[in-house]
Amino acid sequence: MASSMLSLGSTYLLPREISKDKLKLGTSGSNPFLKAKSISRVTMTVAVKPSRFEGITMAPPDPILGVSEAFKADTNEMKLNLGVGAYRTEELQPYVLNVVKKAENLMLERGDNKEYLPIEGLAAFNKATAELLFGAGHPVIKEQRVATIQGLSGTGSLRLAAALIERYFPGAKVVISSPTWGNHKNIFNDAKVPWSEYRYYDPKTIGLDFEGMIADIKEAPEGSFILLHGCAHNPTGIDPTPEQWVKIADVIQEKNHIPFFDVAYQGFASGSLDEDAASVRLFAERGMEFFVAQSYSKNLGLYAERIGAINVVCSSADAATRVKSQLKRIARPMYSNPPVHGARIVANVVGDATMFGEWKAEMEMMAGRIKTVRQELYDSLVSKDKSGKDWSFILKQIGMFSFTGLNKAQSDNMTNKWHVYMTKDGRISLAGLSLAKCEYLADAIIDSYHNVS
Repeated sequence: MASSMLSLGSTYLLPREISKDKLKLGTSGSNPFLKAKSISRVTMTVAVKPSRFEGITMAPPDPILGVSEAFKADTNEMKLNLGVGAYRTEELQPYVLNVVKKAENLMLERGDNKEYLPIEGLAAFNKATAELLFGAGHPVIKEQRVATIQGLSGTGSLRLAAALIERYFPGAKVVISSPTWGNHKNIFNDAKVPWSEYRYYDPKTIGLDFEGMIADIKEAPEGSFILLHGCAHNPTGIDPTPEQWVKIADVIQEKNHIPFFDVAYQGFASGSLDEDAASVRLFAERGMEFFVAQSYSKNLGLYAERIGAINVVCSSADAATRVKSQLKRIARPMYSNPPVHGARIVANVVGDATMFGEWKAEMEMMAGRIKTVRQELYDSLVSKDKSGKDWSFILKQIGMFSFTGLNKAQSDNMTNKWHVYMTKDGRISLAGLSLAKCEYLADAIIDSYHNVS
């Protein structure tokens, strides 16, 4: 048996006899097998074992990142990508801040190494980011009542906080605005933290449902975590007024809730770091304990550096020390320690008075371009739409996004007919719009709104 088996790697195949005249293998001088009266033909049988991963189903495409993939495949010259929240120049090109380039050159000149950071991240970054958020002279900073650790941008920072909630506040619920950023629910689901929603967007006014928001926060179980967008609410672009923030703080204190801020656009919404941090500072001044996740993707354009932080404001320095120790304990098995490059950029920019001033000027420029595009889009809509519809909600919104009020079918029309790529909830990113294409976008919105139900 062994002599009639043919080995192919590690697979052994048994032959079947066939006549030699059915197989020509060249001349007898060159092929010794022709001397045989019969020759074996090899029949290959491949046994396919079922995959150990057979039970894993295909995940649905990401609703935001999938928009970019569809946009890239479109060859129409008028196409617009208004799905992803990333700043673009008037020429619709990615923008690297000049001050970022200077900070990186400084790192090269100093010969900074690539050694591991501590679990909590770069000390200079942690100091700078907390001071940017609260103000360098704020009591929570002076009294060392803020536990700050560097996180993997806003998403990673939120995820650390979610793990802390799951571990030390078992059963506590996070209450999220309806609608909210698409990844919030994923983060809390992944951390096994239950969540519910509070009313936020009013489709009738395309504005804030403030009464519904307050009522739902009041109805939430005592001690819930209330997730708040510090400025430039994503996806609506609708922010509470300063007076409404005071009322929100009142209700949260009355119900003994814990505020949880997501601050992804400080300085990028209004152009002012201080103005965009006003809501957070209001809660700090009241002596409340709360969480704040930060991101530098938008305001410094460090999208790919994944640089951010989680801050936990505590009632005492001792509590802050203990909270920080547990955040580090969570981070260690999750990603060990954070990347250094983006942290050094932030620390260099904030730590140098000249570069800090240049950064603020560039933020004002970026925020200003978006405000100009927002105004131009509004003017185009008013000029072209003769129906009498009130488009003023566009000017009342803030930040890089505008919630158009278009439904899914209307948003599909925007893409299928007009090649405008956006999320299906009607959100558009004004950061991806140029002044030159405002009229085209206005035509698309008017057509979709009036002709598609």
